[in-house]
Amino acid sequence: MRHLLSVEQLTPDEIEDVLGRVAAFKAKRPSHPQPLRGQTWAMIFAKSSTRTRVSFEVGIHELGGRPLFLNASDIQLGRGEPIKDTARVLGRMVHGAVIRTYAQQDVEDFAAYSGIPTINALTDEEHPCQILTDLFTYREQQGSLAGRVVAFLGDGACNVAASWLFAAAKLDFQLRIAAPAGFQPDPETVRRAGGRVTITADPAAAAAGADLLYTDVWVSMGKEAEQAQRLRALAPYQLNERLVRLAQPGALVMHCLPAYRDKEIEEATFEAHADTIFRQAENRLHTQKAILDWLVERQVEPASRGARGGGAGAEATPA
Repeated sequence: MRHLLSVEQLTPDEIEDVLGRVAAFKAKRPSHPQPLRGQTWAMIFAKSSTRTRVSFEVGIHELGGRPLFLNASDIQLGRGEPIKDTARVLGRMVHGAVIRTYAQQDVEDFAAYSGIPTINALTDEEHPCQILTDLFTYREQQGSLAGRVVAFLGDGACNVAASWLFAAAKLDFQLRIAAPAGFQPDPETVRRAGGRVTITADPAAAAAGADLLYTDVWVSMGKEAEQAQRLRALAPYQLNERLVRLAQPGALVMHCLPAYRDKEIEEATFEAHADTIFRQAENRLHTQKAILDWLVERQVEPASRGARGGGAGAEATPA
């Protein structure tokens, strides 16, 4: 059974498989297959969302399924029920799960105990759906990223930066992360990722000759108490026209949104590259469909799900 839990766990061939499906779903919308016909997919969200929620709800619907949105605070998870118990209940009732939460381990445990395809729709450690979208968006406009340079500016210790780290080695592009001390990726994560990665405190050095300039919010969900400190420390890493001029002519500028103008990205720079940024947002829908299609291709038959979805063997043989 397939899950999408992290970019780290994907092979290069699996990434290419998903990206190929994104192109097909985008080209054929709305006249494409409905591999989720007759299925119900739970969407368990502990973090608020616009693009992730809408793209998955619409995507599941357009693939013939029924999305069941569950705010984590409204179900027993919010009252302390262990994730493995929620997983074993839902595994007997629904056909798959999309989870947006804080701890990566919660998503891993849900996949292990539920016996149903599970998607990491964002954790504090990784954001695989976003990076698959970004890879497709670049390919759609400029071709393969292989051999090219991606510059990530700002909070290099965030989940999006981590997923870029794991993607770099798998797809053979150079990644430069520009961040101040205290906001750079964990060295162990960099070591695990491998590939051609440069960590620097100099945003100009990261941007020089880059093919793609990328940034994300400086105050992620759960970090609001650190807002003042983060804004001060990250101010020199704003993505602006000065850095764009250092990049390759025609370099793309991306932001996974929501964007806080004149903080992590200059207002004028955002608007100059708005077409790419909102194409990137639109592509979340097509990418979620591709991910869902890729997962259900290997889904076990419904008749056998009872044994795996919380049965006696679930704990002994976690996926």
